[in-house]
Amino acid sequence: MQTDFLPYRSSKMHYCRFGNGQKILLCFHGYGESEETFHFLENYIAPEYTLFAIDLPFHGKTQWQEGLRFTTTDLLAIIEALCKKHSLAANQFTLLGYSMGGRVALQLLQIIPAKIEKTILLAPDGLKVNFWYWLATQTYIGNRLFGFTMKHPGWFFSLLKAGNRLKLINQSVLKFTRYYIHDITVRRLLYERWTCMRAIKPNLAFIKKLIQTHQIPVRLLYGQYDRIIRYERGEKFRKSIDSFCTLHIIQTGHQVLQEKHVNQIIQLIQS
Repeated sequence: MQTDFLPYRSSKMHYCRFGNGQKILLCFHGYGESEETFHFLENYIAPEYTLFAIDLPFHGKTQWQEGLRFTTTDLLAIIEALCKKHSLAANQFTLLGYSMGGRVALQLLQIIPAKIEKTILLAPDGLKVNFWYWLATQTYIGNRLFGFTMKHPGWFFSLLKAGNRLKLINQSVLKFTRYYIHDITVRRLLYERWTCMRAIKPNLAFIKKLIQTHQIPVRLLYGQYDRIIRYERGEKFRKSIDSFCTLHIIQTGHQVLQEKHVNQIIQLIQS
């Protein structure tokens, strides 16, 4: 296992690397996590692979100094810099994205489809536009309200509780939301992370055409009991590309990226 920093403009992108194979696996973590979530794969990945996992802005040890905006241009430039540093220009990539990282992986597929050998998406964000995320990050008024709420969350907690009592919001979503806005530091990070990632919004219709044109295998893995990102989103995405895209469901919740599920993950990577 090696960790290092990749200079990018005024920032330093932290990442890990392990393995020495010719096949390159690029990994993108979920919200509030880091490249460390992929470390367990070192004990299981086949020797023909080399894995790279990058800490996204405002995550892990990455030192992001480019403001509250991470664009597709930034994403591509960082991947190109990584390729140059490690002499990967001739390689194709297998993408592995979990939750929020799934959205990043989809965006990268959209930018450089000819370089993508396979894409594995674990309970991925990005297959459906969440209304509240759209409101908070894609509209001026919504983003101002989002910022205010992160500083004064009382009214929002009351609204969530009322929605839960009226069965408009399920208990899992209520617990998930409480966890991520329970203190001021967590709320600040939520605002920075959501706002920063607002430009990463893959065009699903276009991506499906690219998958067909470039014949890119896509593997979806969901938790049966995931109430945050439902497997029905993957079923809808598969329509018209089912000859390239498979969907797999395991007996868990949203935390699909865990060592206890390594057999299913490795199978999707190496099959």
